[in-house]
Parts: sequence; C-alpha cells; structure tokens
Amino acid sequence: MADKDSAAPAPAPPPPSWFSPERLLIIFCVINMLNYVDRGAIASNGVNGSSRTCDDKGICTSGSGIQGDFDLNNFEDGVLSSAFMVGLLVASPIFASLAKSHNPFRLIGVGLSVWTFATAGCGSSFDFWSIAICRMLVGVGEASFISLAAPFIDDNAPVARKTAWLAMFYMCIPTGVALGYVYGGLVGTHFHWRYAFWGEAFFMLPFAVFGFVMKPLQLKGFAPLESEKAPASVGTVSLVTEDSEESKVTVVGNDARAMNKTLKSVGASSIWNQISRFSKDVQVLLADQVYVVNVLGYIAYNFVIGAYSYWGPKAGYNIYHMSNADLLFGGITIVCGILGTISGGLILDRMNATISNAFKLLSGATFLGAILCFSAFCMSSLSGFIALFSVGELLVFATQAPVNYVCLHCVKPNLRPLSMAISTVSIHIFGDVPSSPLVGVLQDHINNWRETALILTSVFFVAAAIWFIGVFIRSVDMSNDDGENQGTEINKQPLLGGNEDGSCCEA
Repeated sequence: MADKDSAAPAPAPPPPSWFSPERLLIIFCVINMLNYVDRGAIASNGVNGSSRTCDDKGICTSGSGIQGDFDLNNFEDGVLSSAFMVGLLVASPIFASLAKSHNPFRLIGVGLSVWTFATAGCGSSFDFWSIAICRMLVGVGEASFISLAAPFIDDNAPVARKTAWLAMFYMCIPTGVALGYVYGGLVGTHFHWRYAFWGEAFFMLPFAVFGFVMKPLQLKGFAPLESEKAPASVGTVSLVTEDSEESKVTVVGNDARAMNKTLKSVGASSIWNQISRFSKDVQVLLADQVYVVNVLGYIAYNFVIGAYSYWGPKAGYNIYHMSNADLLFGGITIVCGILGTISGGLILDRMNATISNAFKLLSGATFLGAILCFSAFCMSSLSGFIALFSVGELLVFATQAPVNYVCLHCVKPNLRPLSMAISTVSIHIFGDVPSSPLVGVLQDHINNWRETALILTSVFFVAAAIWFIGVFIRSVDMSNDDGENQGTEINKQPLLGGNEDGSCCEA
C-alpha cells in the first residue's frame, strides 16, 4: 500500500494567475498615462486659468482656475507647474535604493498611494503654499513608479519585443499630456478645476490598492525579501522568561538607558549602511562609461525637447505668425511622439536589440532629426516648416525606447532601479529644467526667434555626437547578471510564468 501511495503522481500545480506580462504592461501604461495626464491638466486653461485683470478705466474682471482663485502672479503659477520635480528628484534615488531592502512592487504601491492623496490634496488646497506642497508630494509618489516600472517591464517582456514594450510604455508620455490638456479643459470649464484633481485621484486609487493586495512581483537580481525571516533584533530579545514573575517588572535605570543606547546605535548603523551602499552604487554607475555616455547624450537631447515644449508655440507664432500655434505644435508633438516612440522600439528589435545597435539608432536618428528640424526653422513658408519639422520630430522621438534600453541593460539587474532614477534626475536637473530660462535669456539678448530656435536645435547635434561615441565603447549586456548576493534560480523563468518567448498560459 505504501509503495502504491509513493508512486502516486504529484498534485498538479495551480493554474497561472490572470496577471500575465501583457496585463502588467497594460496596467503600467495606464498608470504612466495618468501621471502625465496630471502634467497636462495643471497646464490646461480649464485648470490653470487666468489671473485677475483690470483695464485703464479701473474695470476689473475676475480670474479663473488656480491662478484666479489664489490670485497668483506668473512666477507663482510657473512654480506650480514644476513643483512636482522637487519631490521627483529627491525621492527617485531613495526609492531606487530602498528596492534592495523592500519589495519593489510594494514600493510602487506606496508611491501610488502618496500620489493619490497628493492629487486629492491639490483639489482641496486653499492657498498657494498648500497646493505647492501637494504638487511636490505628487512628484514623490511618481518617483517610485518611474524608477521601478521599466525594470519590471524589461523582466517580463518577450525577448524579441523588449524594446517595443518599453516604447509602448514611454509612448504614454505625449499621449498622457495631450489627454491632460483635453481633460483639464473639459472638467475645468464645465465643473470646477478642483474636480480635475479629485478625478485623477479617483482613477489612480484602484492601482494604489492593487499594489498592496496583489501578490508582489520580484525584480530580477533582487532577493525574495518577503520570504526571508527577519533576523532577531536587539529590541526583540526577551530579558526574562514568560514564566518568570520578573517579566512583569519594567526595566528602569541603567538597563533602560543601555537598551535605548543600543537601539539608537542599531538604527544609526542601519541608516549609515543604507547611505554607504547607495554611495557605492552611484560610484559604480558613474564609473560605467556606457551608462555615462548614454545619460550625457540624453541630457543634451532633453535640453532641446524641454525648451521646444515650452517655447515652441511662441517661436512658431513669432516666426510664421501662426494663429493656432498651441494646437499645431501640440498636434505635431502628439502624433510624432506616438509614432516615433513605437517605431524606435520596433526598429531596434528588428536590428537585434543590443547596446551597440541602440547607440547606432540613437546617434543616427538624432542626427537626421536634427538636420530636418534645423532646416525647418530655415524655411520661409509655414507649409515647408510643418513638413520638415514633423519628420524631424518623428526621428527625434525614435530615441525614447533605445535610450532607456541602454539604461536597463548596461548595468546589473540590482542596479536598474537606481540607473533609471539617476538618469531621470540628471536629464531634469541638467536638461529641461535649465533649458527654458536659458533660451529665454538668449532670446532677450538676440531678439530674434528664428536665430534662437536654430541655436537651440543645434544642441541635437551635440546629443548625436555623444551617442555616436557609445558605438565604439566596449559594451556588455548585464541583464542576465544576477548581481551581488543573488542566486540564479529566480531568473530561469519569466517572473509571471510562461515560456521563454514570453507567452503565457491562460487558466
């Protein structure tokens, strides 16, 4: 009987979860789009509004939106549009570092929860400082997502379509901003600007809850932290047995002071270890020539894109006397952003996605795009400008997937969240944040929008040259390196189950 029982087949494994790689991509794309809907909504006329104005006769008209309700000047209004970057830049490296000691999927849940409460707070704000603080917290919430989402997508995407999946994720940036303009305009006009923020919080809330109730996913290169038993700490050591009457005695005097001193020492040591580990990881990234070249090119690229998004409509209005410059530039950016981003991912996959090929695509597409954009601003006719500028932007946006592919694959898996965080911080601090005011200073000096636009566009050639250097740097795809102190078992299969080609079985 025993032999018969021992020969019985093992019970069948439970059917795979509905949470397939494709659904993970869809969920992350929707979250990313909501992030950028918020960016577009706060800039829309329906939400941002206008300030109170008075004519020469003393007749005043009440303002509208945030600017009108809080009586903001243009400087304060401009601060609100970029306040999220404070939280984003500070929190991105922190979340990336915490991914080594906490499950990254749960960190996304924490970040989205902060984002949800912060956007709801924007809708409930009562003055400039209250909404400014909430905007900073929106950046804190977004920081967890932008640092960790791309590594999750890269882990679970089919091998032959990794860059295409990244392209779909980053395509949500221009799409989200465009939807934000429309959403903010409609809600602000027909209801009130506060409802736009409350609506964003309502739509994001299920994803924040999802981050906590769903069984957490594990990133490649990181130990399954939640399965490990936490070591006993000094604070959990029992001083006496439960059966002893002495267990009821409160520790006082020297023993209590010694215990508190020990606990403080352990806490300080833990914080110092986190800082030390973060510092060493940053040093590893800065010593990686491939990573540094990639980010430097990305900074130069984002310097132009940031100034285009802010000054483009005004330059177009002054050079070509466009009556609908906002709509025209917005439309070109949306269409070219979507088509260009997806095309860049598909082309790199077709070329055989490697770091060297990514640099070839980055430098080639940026160089050709720079020529066309530069030529566009040299055209005297509006139709010629639109034709050349559209194709140029199509090529320029093809870089989004390849540049992030390099960030993910030139480092060990356990450094990918920090890699994405440092990249994001760098392109904002040295790229789009200073570019708009610097271009404004340049325009004030030369007072010619065509010359200013040509000088700005020339920076694309710098980006192309930097990325071209990357073609000749010896590069190794580190995506299959499990990193420090990690076994290889967890990396043999896709994180969400399925075959090597990325396909998943359905229950």
